[in-house]
Amino acid sequence: MRNTITRKLSTAAAGAAVLALALTGCSGGSPSGTEAESTPSAGESQGLQKVVVGVLSIAPSSAMQYGIDQGIFEEHGLDVELQPGTGGAAMLPAVSTGDLQFAVGNPLSVMVAKDKGLDMKIVSGYSNSLAEGADINGVVARKDSGITSFGDLEGKTATVNAVNTQGDLTIMESAALDGGNPENIKFNELPFPDMEAQLEMGNTDAIWLPEPFLSRALANPDNVLVGHPNQEAIPGMPTMVTFTSGRYAEENPETVTAFQEAVTETLTQAQANTDDVRATLPAFMGMDPAVAEGLPMEEFDGELRTEQLEGLGGLMMKYEFVSKEPDVAAMTVQ
Repeated sequence: MRNTITRKLSTAAAGAAVLALALTGCSGGSPSGTEAESTPSAGESQGLQKVVVGVLSIAPSSAMQYGIDQGIFEEHGLDVELQPGTGGAAMLPAVSTGDLQFAVGNPLSVMVAKDKGLDMKIVSGYSNSLAEGADINGVVARKDSGITSFGDLEGKTATVNAVNTQGDLTIMESAALDGGNPENIKFNELPFPDMEAQLEMGNTDAIWLPEPFLSRALANPDNVLVGHPNQEAIPGMPTMVTFTSGRYAEENPETVTAFQEAVTETLTQAQANTDDVRATLPAFMGMDPAVAEGLPMEEFDGELRTEQLEGLGGLMMKYEFVSKEPDVAAMTVQ
């Protein structure tokens, strides 16, 4: 039960941190009457609505840049400024206070924030893991570790980028489905770039990696793929959605609709032209062009996968990530 207790405390602490950030940021944003507001931007001078969108510094976020480059957002009357970040925790309170009008992030984090009292609204789908074949994230172990399945992780240490997120949730469910006891898996946190070295030194037994880190780790013949936990837990699970605050959605319905339509069109084109999306990665992320060219991509889709999100909410309740099962329909912009 040690894992459960740690998880409860970690979830509570994360929620308190989110709420604290929201409260301390209530007076944030541009105060009315400032010079920044009185001077129109280039987009505003062309009659476009300026919106700031938070994105994670990961490959799928490049679809937003692709949409900007293709002029899709402009066609829908929007002047979009992307604000990159390294984690979703900072984006949630920024959306809540209005410093960001929209963000692209993990649906689990959005649902946890809603459970902790932040009024979040999901606007659209964004990206999904692959239901079959080689998925876009996976768990890797050393070939000589004896770990060949998720059930083998019982009594072991698995490393994720952050606890109480999709990584540890899907690993626990995958272990349970494989006959293991998920309560006996110890999770620790490390940034993705540091994980492979710690695995090699024996400081962890398994690591959960997205692309491009997954392909890089599997290129080492001493490493082995344990499996794709998303496919075991919820095949085709949404990995990111777009979201805004309930207040912004209520006060700016036309802008929210325009953003929803622009994102959906962007993602439809991105899915049909993945090579063009990859071409944005060297400038967007500073990625080596050779790595970007062959990078496996998630499935882009603006349509919200409600069934999978409800399944995700059920797992969150099962493993006590939230105090009550999320109501996906109620927290989605209609």
